[in-house]
Amino acid sequence: MSVYLGEFLGTMLLIILGGGVVAGAVLKGTKSEGAGWLVIVVAWGLAVAFAIYAVGNISAAHINPAVTLALAFIGEFPWEMVPGYVISQTLGALAGASLVWLHYLPHWGNTDDPAAKLAVFSTAPAARCFASNFISEMIATMILVMGILFVGANEFTEGLNPLVIGGLVMVIGLGLGGTTGFAINPARDLGPRIAHWLLPIKGKGSSDFAYAWIPVAGPILGGMLGAALYKIFFQQEYTIAYGVVSAISVFATIYAVIVNYKTKIGT
Repeated sequence: MSVYLGEFLGTMLLIILGGGVVAGAVLKGTKSEGAGWLVIVVAWGLAVAFAIYAVGNISAAHINPAVTLALAFIGEFPWEMVPGYVISQTLGALAGASLVWLHYLPHWGNTDDPAAKLAVFSTAPAARCFASNFISEMIATMILVMGILFVGANEFTEGLNPLVIGGLVMVIGLGLGGTTGFAINPARDLGPRIAHWLLPIKGKGSSDFAYAWIPVAGPILGGMLGAALYKIFFQQEYTIAYGVVSAISVFATIYAVIVNYKTKIGT
């Protein structure tokens, strides 16, 4: 099996399991309706773990463009393979979301809330402020990538690493996911959002592409920042590129603080 097919299948499995638990929790008339945030977060963590188990020995199971780009940024993954990985991940996410739609077919018509239907496919902020939403995704993905690099730097019992990374995703969701729903993965959000736009879902409402750039750009910058900080502080390596990414992240954070301050003053 090719590495690109591995990334496609791994990301598809991630979305089938992760998106599936959201569908069960928010769509009307399911056995798990109202299951809640804890169930969703735990399921996403386990979905990540099982996706890594499925294709880790084939493609290293990035299953996330932010991870792929971060590893390429610090020289641990070849840049020429990045486009193929990102395309495979995004298409896999789209396919996984389509299978979730098919699996829950009778329940879309029973659900009146368009926001609930969109939530099965993609993330949305609890408080809509693009600057702050961007920073939330940036910080959460920074922690994700740093955590993945920490795991790789330690020796675990053979086969345990995917569960550790799944636990990392769970704690990110519990600690940092309350603001934006912790996309922390451009493919996980964009692929299913496109599926929501394409699929014949009664009363689905807007796919909210105005927000779609946040869970793409925020995780990409956050992933590169996490990788850069790991290299700077834990491996004592520094390049101009690491400094540029760090500076951009600082300026973005300052901008978000200013925007929030001005918004509060205005109200």
